[in-house]
Amino acid sequence: MANTTSSADIVAASEASRQTEGQYLNHAPFQREGFRKTLRILWNVIFHKPRDTRPSAPVPVQTLTRAALIAAPNHSVYRLGHSTVLLKLRDKFWITDPVFAERASPVQWAGPKRFHQPPISLDQLPPIEAVILSHDHYDHLDYQAVLQLADKATYFLTPLGVGETLIKWGIDASKIRQLDWWQDTEVEGIRFIATPSQHFSGRGLFDGNSTLWASWVMIDDSTRIFFSGDSGYFDGFKHIGEQYGPFDLTLMETGAYNVEWPHVHMQPEETLQAHIDLKGRWLLPIHNGTFDLSMHAWYEPFDRILALAWDRSVSITTPQMGEAFNLLYPQRGEAWWLAVEGESERVTAQSA
Repeated sequence: MANTTSSADIVAASEASRQTEGQYLNHAPFQREGFRKTLRILWNVIFHKPRDTRPSAPVPVQTLTRAALIAAPNHSVYRLGHSTVLLKLRDKFWITDPVFAERASPVQWAGPKRFHQPPISLDQLPPIEAVILSHDHYDHLDYQAVLQLADKATYFLTPLGVGETLIKWGIDASKIRQLDWWQDTEVEGIRFIATPSQHFSGRGLFDGNSTLWASWVMIDDSTRIFFSGDSGYFDGFKHIGEQYGPFDLTLMETGAYNVEWPHVHMQPEETLQAHIDLKGRWLLPIHNGTFDLSMHAWYEPFDRILALAWDRSVSITTPQMGEAFNLLYPQRGEAWWLAVEGESERVTAQSA
């Protein structure tokens, strides 16, 4: 059974999730987009997409094998794409928001298509101790991936309600631990705390906010990792930093932002401030480089967060997909995206 009692050292119990008429709420309520604005956003996305929202050349990927992962040292971290991150801790593997589908969509014949293939297939992945899920959107919760991980994973850690979705899909209920904000559970000596984020949920027309969304704190002895999931900027990052920081590594959403939806995704400036609020040491920007989910150039999140981090003397790492980052021997990585688009193409796209 999961330990789902609230931790003694967290903020007041009033900061647990709240519901109204069966729908979960953010701590800082914001007005949802009206019908006319939603139509305008969809019109622009469909008919006014800039051409640089997708790469014009292949995105580099460092292929991984099961043997190489098993031989890798502990504290290794691998970006597999979008918000999918594989971690090796205590000689076991843990994965966040595993999305291996060709499209982040309810159907595989339409919707945002991958820029690159995953560095390793689901079949080749070693056994997974826990799948850590942030919410139920299609670019974070992949139905086929969950089914393929059903026997490979020992546990699925989810916010409230997301576990019920997995049970409907056929996942053994004994493998699922559903947590409210600020609740915690322990798996193989690692403590996981579901912490607040500012977002929303839903996979269809009539299930909006019926399941909870969350960020995650992972504590392995003296090692602390934060996984943002999806979030707009809010004061919850400061609360989390005060309770559980400093963090050795923050895996922070940096992409799919737009001035039209400021409350549910962060601009890079906000991502950096959230990292600082969390008292993070190394920042690894995620939620970018795999799917076209906004109107900005596909490489813009990397350019902006890197420049901001350098300006504020923040340690940032930008590994290629599949490239190892080790928490004990951190390195910055290279600006690999610059080689994907030639300088002339980038200048032309930015002036178009």
